[in-house]
Amino acid sequence: MDRLPSNSLLSVNGLKTYFFTSEGVAKAVDDVSFVLEKGETLGLVGESGCGKSVTALSVMRLVDDPPGKIMGGEIFLGKTSLLDLPRPEMRKIRGRDISMIFQEPMTSLNPVFTVGYQIREAIRYHQNAGKTEAWERSVEMLRLVGISSPEQRAFDYPHHLSGGMRQRGMIAMALSCNPKVLIADEPTTALDVTIQAQIMDLMSRLREKFGTAMLLISHDLGLIAEIAQRVVVMYLGKIVESAKTCDLFDEPLHPYTQGLIKSIPKLHQKHSDAGMLWEIPGSVPSLINLDPGCLFAGRCDHRTARCRDMPPLKEIKPGHKVRCWLYG
Repeated sequence: MDRLPSNSLLSVNGLKTYFFTSEGVAKAVDDVSFVLEKGETLGLVGESGCGKSVTALSVMRLVDDPPGKIMGGEIFLGKTSLLDLPRPEMRKIRGRDISMIFQEPMTSLNPVFTVGYQIREAIRYHQNAGKTEAWERSVEMLRLVGISSPEQRAFDYPHHLSGGMRQRGMIAMALSCNPKVLIADEPTTALDVTIQAQIMDLMSRLREKFGTAMLLISHDLGLIAEIAQRVVVMYLGKIVESAKTCDLFDEPLHPYTQGLIKSIPKLHQKHSDAGMLWEIPGSVPSLINLDPGCLFAGRCDHRTARCRDMPPLKEIKPGHKVRCWLYG
């Protein structure tokens, strides 16, 4: 079934991932669609709990079942339907054709094996390389991500490394098999600003070197503005806006996107505003038993009676879609 643009690497169509709890059903991802093209970085943004990480785990087919389950939609890697693949086939693709950098490397790296061993085994599994060849490749990847003395560091266990070095080790492992798609889920969380800049610069250079497309998940809009070519904004499991990065930041349409951008700290504030940060009123409601209609209505200054119905995601301008009754 070939319905994808010729240059699309990853296509997600109408994805629905629900979690079944004792309190009810939480629709963590509800009818999400996007396309990732060759050599592109797509930013996926929103507050914590909006469904960004669950979207990534769904693409990787790593959602724990139970309590989670992919209830509908399609995920294509090229022309291959990932949701139709048997688990053994999916394991071959995961790490080889599509890789993921998780939020916290200390919980993702195995504490009882050295970093070099873990990278080596990933290379051996996916590329049928011998032990010596795979080890040399793992050391080279550690050198490529900027770890000094990689021949020695390859023998270190994860707890021997700093947070920045562990993150670099995760990136080395994710890129060791030259994947077509790289999913980076909050890759700079808990790192200091200097290391954050180094990690993102590193990922950009490696993406250009290997031609890898990247899905960058973050709540850091400054980072997204610098790295991504297109942005998808999620709220309570749904996409509320998507556009080219320059269009989204120049003219955000959805009140939620406007609120996110307005809440970014400004370096050059008026003296009377110094120390005051703007925030979106209210709080994110529970995903369980959501009211029908616009999910953001309870926090929106522009709500009307029409917001009792769920607005569709409409293309207002070429390549710029928004889910809001204020438009169209």
